[in-house]
Formats: sequence, structure tokens, C-alpha cells
Amino acid sequence: MLLIGLFAMFTGAVVAGAGTVVLHRLRTRSLLVYSAMFATTVLAMIAWVGVVALTMMLAGHRRHVVLTSVALSALISLVVGGLTGRRLAVAAVQARTDRERERRLETGRRELVAWVSHDLRTPLAGLRAMAEALADGVVSDPVTTADYHRRIRVESARMSQLVDDLFELSRINAGALRLTPTAVSLRDVVSDAIAGVAPLAASRRITVQAAETGWPVVHGGELELARVVRNLLTNSVRYSLADGTVHIAAGHDRDSVWLAVSDTCGGISEHDLNRIFDLAFRGEHGRTPSARDGGGLGLAIVRGLIEAHGGHVDVRNIAGGCRFEVRLPTAPARTTNQSEAGARAMGTVVS
Repeated sequence: MLLIGLFAMFTGAVVAGAGTVVLHRLRTRSLLVYSAMFATTVLAMIAWVGVVALTMMLAGHRRHVVLTSVALSALISLVVGGLTGRRLAVAAVQARTDRERERRLETGRRELVAWVSHDLRTPLAGLRAMAEALADGVVSDPVTTADYHRRIRVESARMSQLVDDLFELSRINAGALRLTPTAVSLRDVVSDAIAGVAPLAASRRITVQAAETGWPVVHGGELELARVVRNLLTNSVRYSLADGTVHIAAGHDRDSVWLAVSDTCGGISEHDLNRIFDLAFRGEHGRTPSARDGGGLGLAIVRGLIEAHGGHVDVRNIAGGCRFEVRLPTAPARTTNQSEAGARAMGTVVS
């Protein structure tokens, strides 16, 4: 019995060692790790029984019965365990992915609170100082008074835009966004967006160009699609290098309509490409650092609105810049649960 026990322990150690090597090589593949762990346990059991059967010097029919029984049991165990274990492995991997996503969203929420607090506190302090100066008569000459009035209007408009962005995110997150799909001409939407971004483009010496042909009609919410195009154009103009160009075009495939905005921002780092649509993300290494004056909400709103339409948005680097591409289904979007789809894509944003 002592000899049999020693053989079994040795065999188990060999199988466990081999399994450890396999697990180490598969450590970056979660599903395969769970499968290898289960297979190692079954193979260890087979090895133990097989070695014990040989050390007991079973011969002929008895040995065949033992080994055949073990082989069939192992086969059934692997099949049943593979079916059930895969489901458990998928659930475990999904749970880990959800936890990582929650941590990322929580980090985004904290950054959002910090940045929004800064973006509101700084202009409010300036507005208060200028208002008190005007009220107390500290500033009286017409030129300075006019400059104060202009700066008050500019800061008020910027804070109003920030509040609008927060409200839009709240609608998407709370499921309060209700689309009213209609036939929307992308030519008209893009024309209005270009007119709205023209002052910013002129101040940065950016040329905004639109394709002359190929503009399709898409089914969706007109106001929401107008906000998507406006946010994309504003983002590209803000981050493009001075004297650069922003080009917007559209078209349609067999089952989708696409709209693309290309800019001359110099490209986005690979690390930032995967986070560009995250809430409150302003960029770290790519694009123009001095242009990081937004709240990091515009592209998050774009993703939420597009996914509420049943589409998706993506970005990739091109020569000298990057290209944002929106794809929408050609069929009319459903009018229910669209906001929930956008909210699931963005996570809990703001309450």
C-alpha cells in the first residue's frame, strides 16, 4: 500500500507540474486557463488510477476492465465538464470584465467631478470679479467695460454648453432619451454644423471641407444627429493643428449609412485610441495638448447617441491625423429602449 501511495503521489506531481507549465503559457487567455485547470484534474485522476492498476500487477481482462472504465469515465467527465465549465468560465471572465469596466467608469466619474468643478469654479470666480468691478465702478472706461462684457458673455456661453452636455448625459443615462426617427438629410445637418463651427475654425485657421456629393438620407432623431455631427466637427477643429483641414463626407453601403470626419490632428497614440470615447477623457499624449479645454464629454455623448440609434462609432489614425466614422442602420431605428442602449454603452454617468 505504501508503494502504491508513492506511485500515485509521484504521478500526480508529474501531471500537476505539466499542468502548471500549460497554465503559465495560457495565463493571458482566460477561457483556456479554466479549461486547462479542469483537464489537469481529470488527467491526474486518470494517471493515478492507471499507475495504481499497473503497480497492482493486474493482468489480462482485469486490467482492460479497469483501464477501459477509467478512460470512459474520463471522457464523460471531460465532455460534461467542458460544457458546464465553459459556461462557468465565461461567467467568471464576464464578471472580471464587468469589474474592470466598473473601476474604469468610477475613475471616469471621479475625473468628471474634478474637471467639471474646475471648469465651473474658475469662470465663476472670474465672472464674479468682473461683475463686482463693473458694479463698484472700478472699471469705467468704455473700452475696458466692453471687454468685460464680452468676456462675461464668452464665459457664460461656455458654462451653458457644459451644463447642456451634462444634461444630455443625464438623459442618456437615466433612460429619458426618446428618439423620434424621421427622414433626416445629412447634407442639411452637416451644412448647419459647419456654419456653427465656422467661428472656431476661423480663429484657429482651420479649413472645413464637405464632400459635394454622396449625402444620403438617414432615419433617426434630427436633433440628436445634429448634435453628433456638431460634436465631431468641434472636436476635430479644436484638436487639429493650426492651418489644418477638417473634411467630412458620407455615403451608404448595403445595410448601413456612414459619416466620416477626418482631421489633421497629427494622430492619436495607440493607448488613447481605446479610450477616446470614454467619459471625461481629454487625451494624454496624442493630439494638441493646448487644445484640451473641453470637458471630455463631447465624444462620450456622440457614442451614447449613436448607439441609441442602433449604430456605432469608431476612430482610427490616418496620414497626418485621424478619422472618426459613424455607422447607422439603414432601417428605421426602434423608438423604444434606445436610450437604455446608449446608457449601457456608457455606464452610469451622472445622476
